[in-house]
Parts: sequence; structure tokens; C-alpha cells
Amino acid sequence: MIMKMTKIWMLAILSLAFIAVSCEKEDDPINEAQLLVEYLESGDGGNYANTAMPAIKTAEHVNTLNTLGTNYIIDVRSADDYADGHIANAVNVPLSDLLTHLEGTTDDDGKEEIHIVCYSGQSAAWGTCLLRLAGYDNVYSMKWGMSSWAEGFGDGFWSDKIGSTYVNDFVSDETPKGDKGDLPVLNTGFETGKEILDARIATVFTEGFGEAATSAGAVYGALASLHLVNYWSMTDYTDIGHIEGALQYTPKESIALDADLKTLPADKEVVVYCWTGQTSANMAAYLRVIGYNAKSLTYGANGMIYDDLPSHKWSDDEIYGGEVVTD
Repeated sequence: MIMKMTKIWMLAILSLAFIAVSCEKEDDPINEAQLLVEYLESGDGGNYANTAMPAIKTAEHVNTLNTLGTNYIIDVRSADDYADGHIANAVNVPLSDLLTHLEGTTDDDGKEEIHIVCYSGQSAAWGTCLLRLAGYDNVYSMKWGMSSWAEGFGDGFWSDKIGSTYVNDFVSDETPKGDKGDLPVLNTGFETGKEILDARIATVFTEGFGEAATSAGAVYGALASLHLVNYWSMTDYTDIGHIEGALQYTPKESIALDADLKTLPADKEVVVYCWTGQTSANMAAYLRVIGYNAKSLTYGANGMIYDDLPSHKWSDDEIYGGEVVTD
């Protein structure tokens, strides 16, 4: 009798333990960031960061399609600057309204490509990334922005932003990456990668490009507190040099779950820089969507070591000389 009761109690205890474990599992929080990144790197998510990024077209290409009537051009500059001169057929839309505009229009139906145009290519590249993540896989930013469309548009932008202030501050020794850590914590309240993505894209659009941009001066004033991402090949990282303390991440390779994504710290500001700031603007948008406090160093190496750059340089030769209209 005693043995029978003991067995009954043991079974009861095991049952309660099983129920407790089951409840604990049900109450475990969803790892939204993990779900989101897995979705983004899947076929459904397009894996933009490690495939097509950056999606950029030249002014000449934009003009060719515009002449054929096969592109849809969105100019995200201010209304006043748009009125002073823009590309024919371009529509003026605030940067923050890009997604809602495309969701609410049919003017882009049947168009081969959608081209986003800004002043220098920086904010357009940021917006292009967000639209790509939202599923618009025919969206491209225009290289160098309106600065490359016609003379005069680079004033205050590319023409004034190139420089070599930090030529003597670049180094060639490699800084090794640290151990992999955790992804940022996201709390959208959704449970699927697609739902989380939609919520995060809306949030990043609301934050605006200003939250995703920084300058060389700001970076050099806070080197010790930043995680610097040099988004070049290893050869360029060592041969041309890099900001002291910057870590090398290979384009279309390193920023992936099975590579080095998790070496980015979730508790520090992450600054990405490239040659011109256009690719890094794409990457900053992507990293902000998945929860990192990421920023793009505007104008990239062109604004820091222009005289030492062998290529990827802004010059007047980049100006296409396209037609400008005011209507």
C-alpha cells in the first residue's frame, strides 16, 4: 500500500514538473531579432544586404530609362529645391513618406525601375534599402544624387564635402573582431519575420535619415566609444588604410548570421563607412531595422582621405549634364 502511494506521488510530482516546464516554454519570450534576421536572409526576405546591396544606378542610366518612359523617378529633396529644378517626370515626395507613397500610387505600375533621387545619394540610398526590404526589388538610388545630374547641384554637397583632413590619421594594422554576442532586443509584439519587418521599417522611416547619419568630425571626436565598420575588402583595408580601431567587414559577405553579424555589439553605436557614404547608408538602414544603433559616415572616404583615394572619387567628370525642368 505504501509502495503504491509512493508511486502515485511520484507520478503526480513528475506530472506537475512537466506542466511547469511546458508553461515555462510557452512563456519564453520570442526572439524577434533572430526571427527577423532569419527571415531577411531567406528567399522570402530577399537577403538584400548580402546580395544586391547597394542598388545604385548612374544619372546616365536614369536618363536613358526616363527617355523610354520605363522608370518612375521620386525626388526626395525639399519642395523648394525641387521647384528650382528637377529631372523631367520626377515626382516630389518627402523621404519619410516613400513607402506610403508607393503603397498608395499606381503610377509606378509596369515601370522597369523606380529611381530615388536626393542631393548627394546618401539619404536616397538609405531610403532605397528600406524599400528593398519592404519588397520593392526594382528600386535604385541615383549615384551621387542630383549632384551628378547637372552642374550646380553639387554646390554645398559633393563639391564642398570632399577633403583630406584625416589622411595622416589612417592606419594599416588590423584590428581583430571580438567574440560573437547576442542580437539586439526587439519588442514589436509580432511573431513572424514579415510582421516584425514591417513594424521595424515603419519605425526606421519615422526616425528619419538624420538618426542614421554621422560625420567624420563626430566620429573622430568619439573613437573610443564606437564600433567602427570598415566596409571594404581586406586588401583595401590594409593597403589604403582605415580609421584607427575600425574592423574590416567584407561587402555582401560579413554581415550575415553565419558570418560576422553577431560581432557587432548591441550596446554600442555602430558606425559604418565606405568610399562615398552611399553603400554605408544602405547598411546603416539595414542594421537599424534589425535593432542596432547604426549610423553611416556621410561622404565616406571621400570626405576624409580624398587625395589618397585611387578610385571611387567624386569629380566633375561624374556630372552627366541632364536636362533640368521647373514645371
